[in-house]
Amino acid sequence: MQEQQILKNTNAEILNQFNASLLFDKKLYAQDIKGSIAHSKMLALQGIISVDDQIKIETGLLKIKGEIESNQFVWKIEDEDIHMAIENRLGQIVGGAAGRLHTARSRNDQVATDFTLYVQDKTLDIKAKLKRLIEVLVVIASKHSDTLIPGMTHLQHAQPINFGFHMLAYANMFRRDFERFGSSYERNNYSPLGSAALAGTPHNIDRFKTAELLGFYAPTNCALDSSSNRDFALEILFNIATSMMHISRLSEELILWSSYEFGFVKMSDEYATTSSIMPQKKNPDVPELLRGKTGRVYGNLIGLLTVMKGLPLAYNKDTQEDKEGVFDSVETIEISLDILTAVMETLIINKENMEKACQIGHLSATDMADYLVKNKNIPFRTAYYITKEVVSYANSINKDVSQLDINELRKSCSELSSIEDEVLRYLDLRNSMNARDSFGGTSTAQTKVQIELFENWLSCN
Repeated sequence: MQEQQILKNTNAEILNQFNASLLFDKKLYAQDIKGSIAHSKMLALQGIISVDDQIKIETGLLKIKGEIESNQFVWKIEDEDIHMAIENRLGQIVGGAAGRLHTARSRNDQVATDFTLYVQDKTLDIKAKLKRLIEVLVVIASKHSDTLIPGMTHLQHAQPINFGFHMLAYANMFRRDFERFGSSYERNNYSPLGSAALAGTPHNIDRFKTAELLGFYAPTNCALDSSSNRDFALEILFNIATSMMHISRLSEELILWSSYEFGFVKMSDEYATTSSIMPQKKNPDVPELLRGKTGRVYGNLIGLLTVMKGLPLAYNKDTQEDKEGVFDSVETIEISLDILTAVMETLIINKENMEKACQIGHLSATDMADYLVKNKNIPFRTAYYITKEVVSYANSINKDVSQLDINELRKSCSELSSIEDEVLRYLDLRNSMNARDSFGGTSTAQTKVQIELFENWLSCN
């Protein structure tokens, strides 16, 4: 009998641990208290509870908030979740009035409200961090709108661009992220509170009032959907995954550019480490970690998609698995944005190495073909093959096409035997970069236009 009792107690303990979400959902304490205060105010306004009881409830909830924030609150696994932990403590503080708080609501709409508030709060925080990163990238762009760097496709030298233009490409990625988070905020800023378990409540509640008190635009329309909806959580996970993909792309370039083979940038010693065995090495650990953490947030997104994929309406316990991945992804993107912003702010840029690299790979070869098309009325495909001969000749004498003199050009191909000196202007690397002056192009003038557009956008957001 004693062994059976021990086994029973052990099983109960294991079940408590398996069933409870308190260890992670206590992170929602502020949102839970905010939601409960709003709910109690509405109940009092509607005459469902007395004003006296509402004041006691609100005072007790604020006391609990203070206890949690000063680490005086006692967490008990048997409370199961943050909602019951707070409600039980409220009963100890205010007595019978605490029992009236849960009138006209369920834990189903309560957790949906808390979690929505958390996601909305974090959406705004992430937007602010994205904006700060964009500001830094635009500052770098404004300083380097004339700094040449090889533009690449397939990781091969392609055409000369300026470094500021390259930074603006990332600024545009992060701007889309900023706007994506903003769109999600607008779409999800509706209150589930008052949906109750799944079908609403017979009590004369005012859902519009609680929505207003909590900063939502309005209440959600359908209680059956609202009590089990987790689209807002999936959206923030998707938005974070996309932002981390952009962070990973920039991190990869920082890793490449800081290598000896490139030598385009140096990272501050704060954001790089030495090898444990090779004292001469400076490893780009921070961008490598940023790149690696991208896989982590992808996993969180796929995890929640999988949890939600077969759930019937309405609430199911499966959705207890919705929060840990979101908490983890939010923490990952927040620290990643802070660190990447600091890395970019302190980045040392080697203009000389960037411009030197532009003399490898015949970056102005396309300009040669364009010159022949525009100035000599030669069909592009013919001009292409003529230019190919010029490139072959330049390779044979170990020169870049931008370094050829007029005699070497004439010698490189029979069709160019009487070519005029003006062609040399087209082969000049900086002229090549500035020739791409179409809207959105890499010319210094167009880069400055893009910078101005970004500065205007930043001032409005």
